[in-house]
Formats: sequence, structure tokens, C-alpha cells
Amino acid sequence: MKKSAPQESKSPSQLIDARIKELDDWRGEMLSRLRAVVKKADPEIIEEWKWRGVPVWSHAGLICTGETYKNVVKMTFAKGAALTDPSGLFNASLEGNTRRAIDFHEGDAVDEEALKALVRAAVTLNTSKAQR
Repeated sequence: MKKSAPQESKSPSQLIDARIKELDDWRGEMLSRLRAVVKKADPEIIEEWKWRGVPVWSHAGLICTGETYKNVVKMTFAKGAALTDPSGLFNASLEGNTRRAIDFHEGDAVDEEALKALVRAAVTLNTSKAQR
């Protein structure tokens, strides 16, 4: 993995673009694909860059993160435990009371429709709590 340029003047979206490019393997492709699904699910999603280099997607609060590790790309849903997951996408961080995650490994298929539904459910949860 190559070192990236100084980050001070870049937008969060530009930083995410740079992360995808610097990964230059299946993880970059997977992160790019997951990002596209999130943005299709909610055109009002806000991209953020937090915790020294983690892509974050928000709408009326945190929706999910896109973390990259050596052998996995992890989408962690901030309030995943409160979401219905009829397609059974959540496969990690299942023991907690708040978060739930989906670990994607090299070669894994992405159920885009189920993932979009999960993102939309998270947005609905956030916006319903914001309106109280």
C-alpha cells in the first residue's frame, strides 16, 4: 500500500477516492462497490472521513463505516442491532447491543438489493429518532 498525499485540503469524498486507489487490489474494488451501493440507496448520504482514515456514511447520524483490513472489508452499521436483517447480511460483531457488521472477503458476492434495503432501514431509523 502506497502512502497518500497530505489530507488537510481534501474533501472526505476525495479521501475515500484516494483510499480506494491506494489499495489497488480486491479490497479497493470491494470498497468502491460498497460505496456505490450506499450512495444508490440514499442520494442524500453524506460522506465523512473519521478516526484517521475510515470512510463513514451518514444521514441524520452515522449509518455505517467502510473499514479495510488485510483480509476483509468490513461495513459496520452503527445501530445495526436495531435493524431488521431479513437477508442475513450481518455476519460479524453479532454479540454487541448496538453495532452489527458485514465482513466481505475476497471473491464474496454482494447482495446489492439487500444491502440497499439495510442502508435505507438505517436511514429511516436515524431520521425517525431525529424527528422526536
